[in-house]
Amino acid sequence: MTKLAIIYYSGFGTGHAMATRLEQAAQAAGAEVRRRRVRETAPQEVVQSVDAWAAHLASVADEPEATTDDMDWADAVIMGSGTRYGHITSQLQSFIDTLGPLWQEGKLADKVYAAFTSSQTKHGGQETTLEALNTTFAHFGGIIVPPGYTDAVKFNDGNPYGVGVVTGGGGGLSDDDNAALDHLATRVVTIAGRLAG
Repeated sequence: MTKLAIIYYSGFGTGHAMATRLEQAAQAAGAEVRRRRVRETAPQEVVQSVDAWAAHLASVADEPEATTDDMDWADAVIMGSGTRYGHITSQLQSFIDTLGPLWQEGKLADKVYAAFTSSQTKHGGQETTLEALNTTFAHFGGIIVPPGYTDAVKFNDGNPYGVGVVTGGGGGLSDDDNAALDHLATRVVTIAGRLAG
């Protein structure tokens, strides 16, 4: 059974919804899953000054936070972050910065990696955020498994680098978003299983 860690940061809930959908799809594909949010590092006065941010943080307060053990445990990792000026959030970067000891021991290498992101606008930095994560995975010595155009759903979202959704409509995840997330999770679990076999 493939062990999959879904490590993500979500400020307002979209990343959380995406991670939850990935978890469901990966479990359906036969994986053992640890879905873990990274710790909020923004000052509390900043978080509390934005109602949606504060509400989301309160809603996930009891959910487990990511640790380096989750990365060590996993055969495959899907990381996610909203885009911040075309890059990952500082919260996810702070978590990545704790992985140096695992990296030095070679414990991040030879795992399957993939990525997801969201932005408020259609061209809001999704591809550069996904490619930033792919660059990190390359430094880990990871096996990057992008969705490419390996399923017809990818012609709907048009993103071969990972899964990216637009949050600006406020309507939650669309059917196409969910299909793209399902495909990514299934592909990661399938390829990780082949590599283990």
